Amino acid sequence: MVSTVVVALLVALAVWALWPSQGGTPDPAVPPAAAGRPDSDPAAADPAALAAARASAALRPCPVPSGTPAAGPLAGVSVPCLGADGTVDVGAALAGSPALVNFWASWCVPCRDELPALQEYAGRPGSVPVLTVDVQDDPVAALDLAARLGITLPAVTDPRGELRAALGTPPVLPFTYVVRADGTPAMVDPPVPFRDADDVAAAVERLR
Repeated sequence: MVSTVVVALLVALAVWALWPSQGGTPDPAVPPAAAGRPDSDPAAADPAALAAARASAALRPCPVPSGTPAAGPLAGVSVPCLGADGTVDVGAALAGSPALVNFWASWCVPCRDELPALQEYAGRPGSVPVLTVDVQDDPVAALDLAARLGITLPAVTDPRGELRAALGTPPVLPFTYVVRADGTPAMVDPPVPFRDADDVAAAVERLR
């Protein structure tokens, strides 16, 4: 009888711990649930729908190589640009100065809450460049979400998981890395979504 009560109590506590918070605390990162998700590959999207979504979102151009030799785990990793045709050599594009790299998806509710904070931070004087990475998503849906939220941050996708493999990312979304000027990455840990631009700025200053 005692063991039955203990088991029931443990189950109740587990359910309570996983229940979404109704207060001011940010929602925890959520598992990406890879099974059945698209690959975030613009090449696989309907060309007309992709072109229309890109025009509506009007994302800032993807970054280009800085001229500084790439170093660290992102060196040589090239992925598709979300907002326009072409690929981005991420290591080369971010080399030489700190940058913030955020992973998200249109179906991820905490991501939707966090993206405006990143947009606001990127507009602040003295902010580091922000690059977003859409993963396990429909590129058109991602662009549509960006348009609805007014998010214009440059974005790439990771259809083969190369960026995530290079960084050893956690199995949740959203999550963020600060990539230092020498190419070494530092994950914002725990991966709790940013509430506002001040949260983002504090993480950058702590990890850069």
